[in-house]
Amino acid sequence: MKLLEMPWLPSVGEGFRADVRALREAPVFDPAQARRLASQRLDISQLHSLARALPAQRIAPHEGCIRLSILSNTTAEIIVPAVIATAPRHDLWIDASAPPFGSFASEAFDASSDTHARRNHFVLLALDHRGLQLMPCPGDASGAEETVSAALAQVQRLMGAIREASAATVITQTLAAPAVQLFGSLDAQTPGTLRWLIGRFNARLRESPALGSLMLDVATLAEQVGQDEWHDPVQWNLGKFPFSQRVVPLYAEWLCRVIAAAKGKSRKCLVLDLDNTLWGGVIGDDGLAGVVLGQGSAQGEAHLAVQAAALMLRQRGVILAVSSKNDDAIARKMFREHPEMLLREEHIAVFQANWQDKATNLRAIAETLNIGINSLVFLDDNPAERQQVRLALPEVAVPELPEAPDYFANILLFAGYFESTQFTQEDRQRAEQYSANAARRAALGAGTDLEQYLESLAMQAHVSAFDAVGRARITQLINKTNQFNLTTRRYSEADVAAFEADASMVTLQIRLKDSYGDNGMISVVICKEAGDDLQIDTWLMSCRVLNRRVEEMVLNLLVKRARYRNKRRLTGAYCPTERNSLVKDHYLKLGFECHSQCPESTSWHLNVVDYTERRLPITVAASGN
Repeated sequence: MKLLEMPWLPSVGEGFRADVRALREAPVFDPAQARRLASQRLDISQLHSLARALPAQRIAPHEGCIRLSILSNTTAEIIVPAVIATAPRHDLWIDASAPPFGSFASEAFDASSDTHARRNHFVLLALDHRGLQLMPCPGDASGAEETVSAALAQVQRLMGAIREASAATVITQTLAAPAVQLFGSLDAQTPGTLRWLIGRFNARLRESPALGSLMLDVATLAEQVGQDEWHDPVQWNLGKFPFSQRVVPLYAEWLCRVIAAAKGKSRKCLVLDLDNTLWGGVIGDDGLAGVVLGQGSAQGEAHLAVQAAALMLRQRGVILAVSSKNDDAIARKMFREHPEMLLREEHIAVFQANWQDKATNLRAIAETLNIGINSLVFLDDNPAERQQVRLALPEVAVPELPEAPDYFANILLFAGYFESTQFTQEDRQRAEQYSANAARRAALGAGTDLEQYLESLAMQAHVSAFDAVGRARITQLINKTNQFNLTTRRYSEADVAAFEADASMVTLQIRLKDSYGDNGMISVVICKEAGDDLQIDTWLMSCRVLNRRVEEMVLNLLVKRARYRNKRRLTGAYCPTERNSLVKDHYLKLGFECHSQCPESTSWHLNVVDYTERRLPITVAASGN
C-alpha cells in the first residue's frame, strides 16, 4: 500500500474528463457534482483540470468561500489548483492564491500587499529550511541553537505581521528532513547538521504553538511518504518546487484536512460493519467457534488491528456505531462472549444489526445520535455495500478497502477523517457523552411525560465567563457548531482571548451534568453592549441537549446580566444558512419580538424590564460577568 496513491479514495471514473467539462460548461454550477468529482483518487493533472471548473466567481456563493494565501520561499503556484480541487472533498470551497516566487516576506510585512488586500481567512506559511536560513554548522552546539532560535523568531515575526495586517488564521508548517545524511547514523545526534537543525526546529515549534495558529505537520507527512519520494532535486533545480510533483495531491489533502478541522467539518462517528470487517467469517453461519479473530492467525490479528484502531479513535472522542446485516442477538453475542473481542457493547453508541439496507441504518444512526449524515464514516469490507452507500448518501465518507484485511486499519487512519486542530478534555469524553445521550433518548421514548423525564435527569448547569481553561473548547464550538447557531460567526482563539479581556463583553460558557453523566461544555454565548441594549452576537448550543429547556435557562441568565448592566433590552439576530434552520424560530419561541427582517437576517428584541424568570428543572451555579 502506497500512501502517495491515497488508497482510501475510489478510483477515477472513466467519464472524468467529460464530467469535468460538463461541470465547467454548465450554466448553473452544481456543487454536489463538484464534491463527487473531488472525492476520487485524482492525480495532479486531474486536480488542475477540476480546478479550472471551480473559479472563485462560481464557488463564492456556496456555503462560505474560504480565501487562502500561500506564502512560500518556493514555487507554490503548483499547489494552488490542487488545493482548490481537493477542497470540495472536505465540504470546503477555497479561493487560493500564491504570490510570485521570492515575495513571501514583502507580502507578509507590507500591510498594503495583495495578500492582505484579499482579506484572507487563512494564510499558510509554507517555508522550508532554505527559506529559514538553517545553515549547517556541524559540531557547533551553541551556534546550532542560535540558528534554530533565529529561524523560530523569523516565523514569529512573519506571523505577527500577518495578524497585525489582517484577521487571518496563520498556518505554520514543520520542516521535512533531508533525504541524505552527512554523518550517517550519527547525523541526528550531531548538533549543527541539517537533520539536527530541522529536528530541533520542529520540536520547538510543536512545543510552543502560537495563539490562534494552526500547524501542518509536513515533517510527519514526508516521513510517511519517504524522504526519497518527497524530495526531487531535479524539480528544485528546474523550478524551485518544494517537493516532488507526485506529492502535490497528498499535500493538498493534508492542508485541506487542517482547514476543514478548523472550520468544524471533521467527521464525528465511525460506523462499523461486522462480518469480515471486525472479524473473519460470518457469525450467523460460522458461529463463535468458526469466526477468525485473535492472536496466532494472520487474518485474526488483522481484524484485531481494526478493533484496536476503533478503540483508539474512541479514546480521542470519536463515536462508534455498528451497521450490519445480521440478526441482532447473534451479532451482539460476539461482543458479549467471544474472548478475543477488544470492542464490547459498552463501546458502541448505536447498534444497528438487522436486514435493512445500510443507507437506511446510517440515517437511523445519525438521527439517534442527533448528528448530520456528513459526520459519518462507514467502514465495510463489501464493495457492493460501499457503492450503495456512496450512491444513496454521498455525504457519508466511505473508505475504499482492499481484499486483504491487513490494510484495513492503516487505510482508516491514513484517510484522516477525524483530523483535529486541538484536543480538549471534552474531546476525550465525547464518545461516552454520545452513548449516554443515546440512553437518554431511549428513556425519553419509553416515557410519556416530558417534564417528568426532565426532572428525572437531575440536571446541573455550571455557567461562567470565558477563561483560559475553557478557551480551546470555546473556540472549537464556535467554529464547528452549525445547526444550533443563530449567526454562525466564526472566531479564532486569539479573538476569544480578546473577548475574555474586554469588560464591555458578556461571555458565557455553559457546562451540563445529569444523572447519566457529564455532557461537558454545551453552550457558548457572546454579547456586546450597544447603548441601552445588550446585543447577542453569538448564541450556540450542542444539539445533544435539545428539548431540555437549556435555552430558557440561558435566557434567564442573559436577562440577569442585562439588568445588572442597566440595559433595557436584549437584542439578537438570526442569520440563515443551509444548516441552521433548526433555530429559525428560536427568538420567537423565547418571547422576543421581531424588529426587522431581510433575506440576510432577522432582528429580534426583548424588554428585560418586564421579563419574568422561568422556573426550570435545572440547578444553576453561575459565576463571572
